[in-house]
Amino acid sequence: MTHALHITDDPAADELLSSDPLALLVGMLLDQQVAMETAFAGPLKIRERLGAFDAATIAAHDEDAFVELCRASPAVHRYPGSMAGRIQTLSRAILDDWHGDAAAIWTDGDPDGAEVLRRLKALPGFGEQKARIFLALLGKQRGLTASGWREAAGAYGEEGSFRSVADITSPESLAKVRATKQAAKAAAKQKG
Repeated sequence: MTHALHITDDPAADELLSSDPLALLVGMLLDQQVAMETAFAGPLKIRERLGAFDAATIAAHDEDAFVELCRASPAVHRYPGSMAGRIQTLSRAILDDWHGDAAAIWTDGDPDGAEVLRRLKALPGFGEQKARIFLALLGKQRGLTASGWREAAGAYGEEGSFRSVADITSPESLAKVRATKQAAKAAAKQKG
């Protein structure tokens, strides 16, 4: 069930996300306060500017220089300074805890869905919601077969839902996800 991702509308960025688990994790980390396409295109910008994309290279890069790399136009994120720090912190955690292999988070020791969720939530920058969305993305589009992943992902794991990046496979599904998010915001505004 692993197939090429279609999140950014940029074939090179989507290819990197499809082939590099760290790029996918960093894209998810960046997915806040910017359009999903912008967030998930960030790893390609970093690779092009850094000349590499791996946890060791990112973690070891001079922090000020990495901020400038993220700030260069077009910026990696709306908040390039804080996000540069988060990307390096995440890369260090993957280096220290997962021997630099981002995929080990969901493959090492054949974990079930609840364990993968726990591991994701332990990552810097990954709270409950972000971890559940990423788990759903792994299950729906990256071939994760861990038992109980749908239950652990909660509503994001539901078949046929259009709640998050986990459900984007085409421009049409992106439009459906955007509509679902707008409806949820409108409902929350009416309550609030």
